Amino acid sequence: MRLGVLGGTFDPVHHGHLVLAERAREQLKLGKVLWLPAGDPWRKADRQVAAAKHRVEMVRRAIGGSGEFELSTLEIEREGPTYTVDTLAALGDQYPGDELFFLLGQDALEDVLNWRDPERLIALATLAVAARGEERRSPAALDRLVPGLSGRVTWIEMPHLEISATELRQRAAAGQSLRYVTPDAVATYIREQRLYGG
Repeated sequence: MRLGVLGGTFDPVHHGHLVLAERAREQLKLGKVLWLPAGDPWRKADRQVAAAKHRVEMVRRAIGGSGEFELSTLEIEREGPTYTVDTLAALGDQYPGDELFFLLGQDALEDVLNWRDPERLIALATLAVAARGEERRSPAALDRLVPGLSGRVTWIEMPHLEISATELRQRAAAGQSLRYVTPDAVATYIREQRLYGG
C-alpha cells in the first residue's frame, strides 16, 4: 500500500491540512493518510503549545468519518522530543512493505536541512510537497539542500490557501470566528475548552 504520513503540531488543525491530505491521497493514489500530532515538537520549544490531548481531539474531530484518514498517536506516546526520521523508521517497521509518503508544505521542504538526519529521512520516505503554483526548486537546487533529494520529492498540486495556525490562535483568543478556516467541530471544541485564551 502507498501510505501518506501527515505530521504536525496541529495547534489547531485547519482546512489547509485537510486539503493537503486529500489532494495527496487523490494524486498519489494513497490507500490511507496517517495523521500524527507531534508529542514534544522540538522546533516549537520557544512557544507554548496546546496540550497533546487537545491537539489529538481536534484532529480526531477534523478527520471525522473519513475512511481514508486515520489518527495515529505514535508521536504523542513517545517521551521526549519527536523527530520525523524516528517516526518514519517506526512506521516502516509497523507497515512493512508499504511505500511511505511524508506530506509537507514547501516552507518545510526549504527547512529540511535543519531536520535530524535528513539523508536517512529521505531514504525512508518520499517527500510529497504541496506546490506553491510554479514556484519550485530545480532538481539541482534540491540536491544542494540534501544530496539525492531531487529523486525523493514529488509535488502535490493544490490551491494556495493562506491559513495560519498562529492567526487562528489569535482569533480564538480575541473571541473571533473560526468558521470556514477550520472544521466546525474543531471550532466548537476550541470554544468549549477555551483553548488559546478565548
